[in-house]
Amino acid sequence: MNSPAQILHDVFGYSEFRGRQAEAIDQVLSGGDALVLMPTGGGKSLCYQIPAIAQHRAGRGVCIVVSPLIALMHDQVGALHELGITAAFLNSTLDSQAAGEVEQRLLKGDLALLYVAPERLNTPRFLALLQCLYEQQLLSLFAIDEAHCVSQWGHDFRPEYRSLTLLHERYPTVPRLALTATADELTRGDMIERLQLQGAAQLVSSFDRHNIRYRITEKTDPRKQLLRFIEDEHEGEAGIVYCQSRKKVEETAAWLQSEGIRALPYHAGMDFTQRIRNQDAFLRGDAAEGTAVVMTATIAFGMGIDKPDVRFVAHLDLPKNVEGYYQETGRAGRDGLPADAWMTYGLQDVVNQRRMIDESPANDDYKTVMRGKLDALLGLAEATDCRRVRLLHYFGETLRDGNGDGGGQPTYFAAHVTTASHPPKLGTPRKPRKSCSHVFTACSKPAASALARGTSLIFCVAKPLKKWRSSRTRSSPLSALARKSVSSNTKPCCAN
Repeated sequence: MNSPAQILHDVFGYSEFRGRQAEAIDQVLSGGDALVLMPTGGGKSLCYQIPAIAQHRAGRGVCIVVSPLIALMHDQVGALHELGITAAFLNSTLDSQAAGEVEQRLLKGDLALLYVAPERLNTPRFLALLQCLYEQQLLSLFAIDEAHCVSQWGHDFRPEYRSLTLLHERYPTVPRLALTATADELTRGDMIERLQLQGAAQLVSSFDRHNIRYRITEKTDPRKQLLRFIEDEHEGEAGIVYCQSRKKVEETAAWLQSEGIRALPYHAGMDFTQRIRNQDAFLRGDAAEGTAVVMTATIAFGMGIDKPDVRFVAHLDLPKNVEGYYQETGRAGRDGLPADAWMTYGLQDVVNQRRMIDESPANDDYKTVMRGKLDALLGLAEATDCRRVRLLHYFGETLRDGNGDGGGQPTYFAAHVTTASHPPKLGTPRKPRKSCSHVFTACSKPAASALARGTSLIFCVAKPLKKWRSSRTRSSPLSALARKSVSSNTKPCCAN
């Protein structure tokens, strides 16, 4: 009844675990700590939600989830309520009466999960609540979500996360689960040191999001480039457009609306009620019903947002580093269906990012590391070979070829194809796209040379196939093209 597999099936509706979920769950249920690195859409939340439900049903108390954003808490708790799970949050949106009611439910053992911000957790009042629960053996687990926030080398450093070392010091018998979608080796080491996870199991999943196509283009007229991208390839579909400044977010949303795109803005400077209203519209939007929303946002939006059918993530400005780029683009295609990561960048983006690093009050060592991270992102943007290979290499992973033997040969791809080990999900077929411009390029030097000559290739697969028309031709739907080029040894990759 309360086994992880049974909860997975009965509560969440899945028949089997994915990736390293089962290992993470078994680790914390046996009383151990774990550091879990799993890509966006990989099911990180189940790694603590399932143990929390199992322990609560067994009378072993509550799981405390440390979460960095109010919007994230609202989204997660709302989803759990729909599944019939008793969960709550404590944050600044609650008045004193509502907060007191949550605290009473916590002490009575009514809650399976409680979401709190790190600032709240470190207050004397909340620590007293935790101590009371700990003495009664009613603390089942500490889940530290977005754990990369603890590291100064991470892309989203938050000093208040440093206080989480007290969890190990005050409550040594309570297992801790630190989770993130993005961390290079330097950041991982810092996370382990800062959170005192030296003895924790390190469960690192593949960073490869095989259904996402990475496309980066030189910035000429970014608004027109974005509009063409959306209208030609994602008309009526949900997407996210990231901008560096709040002003640009507002202006881009208004401009997209004037062009007939259903767009809404989101940034931390907006009224909280309006932010939540826009977020809810984005989450509820459905392409089939004509209500899909394109959210223009700063990086304040997206963390923990569980919307599976985001078909694209676009960047109008260069992110700070590869980690930020990877996490933000990872919000596309969580349903496993084809999705696009599209970015336009220019020299001014690089100048702005370098200036922010140089003018920051940080020490020279920090600035040196941040410059190196920016250089790595610039190298990714300017690459003429496979960007997927480069992206994975940054995180210490080598991309295997279609046969899974890691043979070091160029990786080729075809339209919306998945490997035999990852069969495509059935559902409503995607509508034909208006244009096949720059749809496919092969991850090989010959393809890069062709691109340098101004030629856009449709695709290149391992076996010789008949030559197709150039991508400038408005041809048949991509689904038909894909059927002619399907090979079990091919999968989507990147476009230059």
